[in-house]
Amino acid sequence: MNIQLNNSPDQLPGESLTIRDILLIKKFTFPNLVIKINGQLIRKPQYESAVVHEGDVVEIIHLISGG
Repeated sequence: MNIQLNNSPDQLPGESLTIRDILLIKKFTFPNLVIKINGQLIRKPQYESAVVHEGDVVEIIHLISGG
């Protein structure tokens, strides 16, 4: 499956994956994430059910706090 991940083309296995699947494949372990699929905000309880399909635009941004 070909998607746009964080403004870069990316190829992932399968025809569709959940956000949780993508986080595991990409080894993203950051505790505070902002995730969007095609501009739609995906909240943490939706990670298991939000499905990414061929051609989707996915943004996974980790928040860093500091001073």
